[in-house]
Formats: sequence, structure tokens, C-alpha cells
Amino acid sequence: MAPTMEDQQMMRGQYRVVVIGSGNWGSVAAKLIASNTIKQPIFYDEVWMWVYEETLHTGEKLSEVINQTNENVKYLPGIKLGNNVIADPDLENAVKEANMLVFVTPHQFVAGICKRLVGKIRPGTEAISLIKGMEVKMEGPFMISKLITDMLGINCCVLMGANIANEIAVEKFSEATVGYRQDKEVAQRWARLFSTPYFLVSIVQDVEGVELCGTLKNVVAIAAGLVDGLDMGNNTKAAIMRIGLREMRAFSKLLFSSVRDSTFFESCGVADLITTCLGGRNRKVSEAFARSGGKRSFDELEAELLQGQKLQNNAIPEPLEQQAIDLAATNCHPPLWYSDRKFIIESRKIRWDWVCPRQKKFMKF
Repeated sequence: MAPTMEDQQMMRGQYRVVVIGSGNWGSVAAKLIASNTIKQPIFYDEVWMWVYEETLHTGEKLSEVINQTNENVKYLPGIKLGNNVIADPDLENAVKEANMLVFVTPHQFVAGICKRLVGKIRPGTEAISLIKGMEVKMEGPFMISKLITDMLGINCCVLMGANIANEIAVEKFSEATVGYRQDKEVAQRWARLFSTPYFLVSIVQDVEGVELCGTLKNVVAIAAGLVDGLDMGNNTKAAIMRIGLREMRAFSKLLFSSVRDSTFFESCGVADLITTCLGGRNRKVSEAFARSGGKRSFDELEAELLQGQKLQNNAIPEPLEQQAIDLAATNCHPPLWYSDRKFIIESRKIRWDWVCPRQKKFMKF
């Protein structure tokens, strides 16, 4: 039965959205969302965006400039976000009325943000993470969506895909994948919030698979950048991407047996891997690292080349590296996680071989 006029009035504006993060991708996410909330009555038209306050070289506050110009002049210059986007440097104030939280900050800041939000969000609130990274603890990898769920006691979906922010900002066609656990209706609502004619969103019941694709492809992109920096050619780079996809799948299944093979053929999988290895920030910085002969640090190159953005999963913590080594021992192929670190330690001495513990011989790829 179709909803009555009274039902429609009750539904109008029932979902209020806040974007937690205002960097390059966060600003693009706010633009996408704002274009939909103003047209779809179930969403409250105003979209709040939490801004980590900065003072610009003009002496002005970033949040004030965003609200005055409708533009994030530091992280997304030249792009209008939408008149219904409101920047707020006060995190608690930004989220107080929201029941849909969009997390899009560097992964290393999520735990601190969630700690500040404990007890401050409305009952029934849903979250989605656009963050391509993970926390690595002594007991093993800890997915960002689970961190949000555990700390705030709310359901958290994920959105990943072949999404270079600046291309989406100028409305070039792109796809993305929403991963969800149980509630398909919630996933469909997230897809509805983000979908536009130039940003096509599909849903998959595989949170861990979608999120791991978005995380692990960043490591493969480091290897792709090293290949570019050493002028090793397109054939080698294609091999890196193929081997990387294979390792992403094997490693994901090692961590979570529930991960689906089909997920790797969604936008979050092979498409994101390709675009990140061709145009991502990790590729860009690792190429510069290789061309410098390892004489310039990743921190130095990050500051110079990324204009305030952060590298994604460029550090390979020992617990994660050990799991990658265990995977290599089981499957007799070299993990790129180890090869990346080996290269970074040895500078230009890149190694493409690995001793397979079971066969006691060198394996080549």
C-alpha cells in the first residue's frame, strides 16, 4: 500500500546527515550527499560537515571560509559544495542532531574521534565508513567499521570503490560499492544518499571483503609506484596489479573466511586496484621515493606532494607483515607487503624472489 500524505509528512526529513571529515574526499562526499538531500524528502536538506579547524595563510579560519564561499579552498579548491553544506569545527555540535554519520578521515584519527563521540550520538544512528585503512593491533588487523561499531555501539557499513576524488568532484563517471552485514534496507538507503547520474553505487553483503579491498590495494599501489620510479615498464606494472589482486584475495580470506570471491570484481576490488595503481597518492609518492634513490623519506615526500593529504597504509606493522609472511609460506608466492618493505629498507635493491619454506627453492614472478 502506498504511504498516505500523513505518512509522507512524518517521513520528511527524518534522516539527518553529518560528514565527519573535510579533506579532499570528505568534501567530495559532502557535495554528493548535499545534491541528494536537497531533492529527496526523506533526508533533511542541510548536510553538516565537521571540519578540523585550520588557519589559512590569509589568517582566516577554514570553516568560516567554507561557509562564506561554499568551497573548501584548501582541499577542494574551485568546487562548490552546495549551499546546503554547513561546516562546523565543533565535532559534538555537528553530530548532535544527526542519525546518519559518514566517516571520512585518515584512518589513524578514527579511534580518537569515536572516543569524543561516546555518549553524544542519538539512539538508532547508523554509520558508514569511507576510510581506506585499518588499525593493526598486537592481536591482528582491526577493521575501521568494527572499530566504529565497537566504540559507539552502532551499525557501520562501508563505501569503497575506484574513486579519485578530484575526478568525481568535476562529475566524471565513477562507481562505488557499499558493503553491509545484515540490514539490506539500510544499505539501500546509503546507496540512495550517494548515488547520482555520475556516481553509481551498488550494494554487497560483505563488509569485510569490501573494506579489505579498499585497504590492501594501497599496499599494491606502493609497489606500482616503485615500478614507475624504476622505469620498469607497463608489463611489470600489469604483473604487479595481477599478483596484487591475487594476494588481496588470499590475504582477505585468511583474515575473514566469509569474504566472497565476487566482491573482488566489484568497483571496490579490481577497479579500485587499477585506478589506485595508475593515479593514487601512494603510487605518486612511492614513485618519487624510488626516483630519489631512497634518499628522501616518505614523510618528506608526503608533505611536498600531497598538500595536506595523508598516505594510506604505507607503514606495514610487524603483526600484519608476519601474517603476510605466513601467507607466503602457505601459498608459495611472495607477498607484496614484504617486498614493499624490503625495497624501502634496501632502497634501489628491489627483490622479486622469495624462498618458499616448503620447497626450499627460489620462486620467481
